[in-house]
Amino acid sequence: MRILLIVLLMAAAAPALSAQAPASPPSALPSGPLTLVEAIRLGRERGVNASLARINERITGARVSERRADILPSISGGASVTRQTLNLDEFGIPIASGITPAFNIWRFQVRAAQTVFDASLITRLRAARDTAAAAGLDAQAVGEMAGATAGLAYLRVLSAEETVRARESDSTVAATLLSQTRQLVQAGVNPIIDQTRSEVSFASVRTQLEVARNTLDRARLDLLRTLDLPSNTSLTLADTLGVGSLAVPLDADSAAAYAESHRAELAAEHARTTAALRSLQSIRYENLPNLSVNGGYTESAQTLGSLAGTYNIQLLLSVPILDGWRRQNRAKEQSARVEAQQIRERDLSNQVQTEARQSVLDLSSAQHQVSIASERVHLAEQELSQAEERLRAGVAGTVETTNAQSSVIEAHDALIQARVNYGTARVTAYRALGIIDQLQ
Repeated sequence: MRILLIVLLMAAAAPALSAQAPASPPSALPSGPLTLVEAIRLGRERGVNASLARINERITGARVSERRADILPSISGGASVTRQTLNLDEFGIPIASGITPAFNIWRFQVRAAQTVFDASLITRLRAARDTAAAAGLDAQAVGEMAGATAGLAYLRVLSAEETVRARESDSTVAATLLSQTRQLVQAGVNPIIDQTRSEVSFASVRTQLEVARNTLDRARLDLLRTLDLPSNTSLTLADTLGVGSLAVPLDADSAAAYAESHRAELAAEHARTTAALRSLQSIRYENLPNLSVNGGYTESAQTLGSLAGTYNIQLLLSVPILDGWRRQNRAKEQSARVEAQQIRERDLSNQVQTEARQSVLDLSSAQHQVSIASERVHLAEQELSQAEERLRAGVAGTVETTNAQSSVIEAHDALIQARVNYGTARVTAYRALGIIDQLQ
């Protein structure tokens, strides 16, 4: 009966030992306007790919526990009652013959086994830990990518908002020019064709405004989708398309070295290479002897009141000799896998260095684009101002004002695009260097 109680207690404790804490829920949205940094954080936490990568990390972690079970004690218990008879003649005992009356056999048993030493199993457990570490780094890398994607979607919304504001300003200017032209035509100063040109220009700007508003609505939906939020969620953006501060290496060689030591993808690939090498080592260790101990304890009798116990303990040394060279061929296969993994790691290292160098070049180019585009806006607005003065003075027609306004629109678009390029280059640089979480 003591054995039965032990078995029942073990069965009751098993679910509690195997239970795991539930995954933490996604973080709540900020109550106020959403900043670029918060959008990146939400992308890392709520992005679908990031969430799936974290689930995969948990799966891989569970596999480590499965491997650990190979070297932990194995305990099993059982209880049975058997109603039987015996044919004594089959035992060949001269003084005992015939078939016995039916009787009961009660049996309670516990068996246990423990690996004392197995180099292959220990190395396989270490390989599983390396694989789990790689999965954790993969989850970090996917989270950084999801954060960067959310940041870029955020910048597209900012770009669309500034485009709408620019088109609204352009519409105001076009309406003013149209009013001035009508007055000049009514006064007989300008021909009627100038009024037609102004009306065409005003209609063109209004059309561009409607297109810009539609682009803004679509960009907002894309941002909500990136953050895995309902499409009817209302978000207010706090940042603008400005030139932010930089805290990254701006030299190409320094950036490449910095990225190699900070990119989670490269660390994950290195962990996978280590896991592949350990797996190869574990196959080779299968040729070594292993030591284990096992035993059991049984209580049995024809009645519960007369139970008696017996036990057995066995120390087992197993020496592999030949398995048809299966282990040797598995080692050859794993060696090829290790070589392929080393090639992937080397290629990813080159890719990381290239991306880091490119990001530094893009940052420098984007900064110059913003400076040039700002000067272009200043010159285009000056041209429009001079054209308006000439129109009011009656020395020029609407051709000059229409062309000047078109130049202003193009200059504003170029400046918005330059700022978007700078913001994109900034987010991409932090992502390429593996420090997207340090973006300010």
